[in-house]
Amino acid sequence: MRWDVFGWAALAMLLFAAEALAPGAFMLWLGFAAVAVFAAVWIIPDIPLVAQAAAFVVLSFASIQVYRTWFRGREKDQSDQPALNRRTAALIGRIVPLERAIVDGRGRVQIADAYWDVTGPDLPVGTPVRIRGGDAMTLDVEAAD
Repeated sequence: MRWDVFGWAALAMLLFAAEALAPGAFMLWLGFAAVAVFAAVWIIPDIPLVAQAAAFVVLSFASIQVYRTWFRGREKDQSDQPALNRRTAALIGRIVPLERAIVDGRGRVQIADAYWDVTGPDLPVGTPVRIRGGDAMTLDVEAAD
């Protein structure tokens, strides 16, 4: 086996291993480029080393652009729980009773085992409120009808 064929195969395996250890889909596409150069060097044995390196750079760039164009945008739309890591967005529309009255625009509700500060119109304790939005640990509420 020639050293250049072995080198490209080893580089591809290292890139795939790096992707497995630190996933982010970046090294994967570089690994695909290394596999393509490996195949080309295996099939056509007299490709100069400079041409091999240039092919790897061009194929790496092209494969990353393919990922960014076709695959990256589609991943976000396919989630069955789009608000999973945005807690306040996941609570919008939920109706809960006030745990502490809203006085001067500030109050508190309890959702599961967490207490949330709320802002909204002044309302007494126990009034059901609908969550309209929020920011960090403060929810914006209105009286539920």
